[in-house]
Amino acid sequence: MFDCDSFGRSALSVTLKKMIEGIRFLWRASKGHRLRPWRSPYLRWRLETYSGKWAGTVGLKDFWALAWGEKRQATRFLRWLGEMREIAGGREKG
Repeated sequence: MFDCDSFGRSALSVTLKKMIEGIRFLWRASKGHRLRPWRSPYLRWRLETYSGKWAGTVGLKDFWALAWGEKRQATRFLRWLGEMREIAGGREKG
């Protein structure tokens, strides 16, 4: 039979796992700029590659507009990233 309580815990577990993957990715990608990730050269380059906006002009507004506007794509990316980590053994250096 279908158990609502275990389904709710499972959905919460998946959501929590995605959030942790997102935080882990941002933590690593914004090294040296953790309080201002939009200033990270790596994230600026990724933003430029994805959006076509020149990296030198990326600011807080641009960073959060893209993050919010592309949250579905970001979720898919984080899910893929988690799957790749599991395949790689769940541990990586860094």
